Amino acid sequence: MTAANTATVPNPARRLVLQRRIRLVVAITIGYNVIEAAIALAAGTVASSAALVGFGLDSVVEVLSAAAIAWQFAAPDPETRERTALRVIAVSFFALAAYVSVDAALSLLGARAAEHSPVGIVLAAVSLAIMPVLSWFERRTGRELGSASAVADSKQTLLCSYLSAALLAGLLLNSLLGWAWADSIAALVIAAFAVKEGLEAWKGDACTVPVSELTGERAPETGH
Repeated sequence: MTAANTATVPNPARRLVLQRRIRLVVAITIGYNVIEAAIALAAGTVASSAALVGFGLDSVVEVLSAAAIAWQFAAPDPETRERTALRVIAVSFFALAAYVSVDAALSLLGARAAEHSPVGIVLAAVSLAIMPVLSWFERRTGRELGSASAVADSKQTLLCSYLSAALLAGLLLNSLLGWAWADSIAALVIAAFAVKEGLEAWKGDACTVPVSELTGERAPETGH
């Protein structure tokens, strides 16, 4: 009973360790996504690929999201910046979804046709291997710390894994079978995931329950 409580409420020393871990994973995420965004946007522009451009923009959103968490945990009391960090994450998702949806619709309507992109295929495969690990580490740390924004950011990183899989499928179908429309479908999958995660981040921000309840680590106390 007491053991369960101690496991879910880290002492001050443990909190400092967890906050350092979050800053570390955020720094790694930002570094990787800056490189990923540059490669995806360049390759996507060359290949006229809505999915690759969307993936590159997702990497930009990932950087904004991670930067919001870095800003939050740079404060002496990170919880005071929780609300703002969650808003930044949610709005970034919505902006990504809007842009990618328009771009994919233009491709489906014949305004442009996606070409083959070997660079995009390699990039998607590498991201599919790296992103789940970063997401797991940040989510686990964020839950122990009781930070809704860190958990929301880890979901954004996990979203990148799903997007990598969708991107890889779309690019391979286009390259192997010549299905240019598969690129646009992959882009719309990216947009749908972005809307879903944006709504979750926004709801987490709007809730008035404690952060620990948002992350599902502790049940609310009933007796006062």
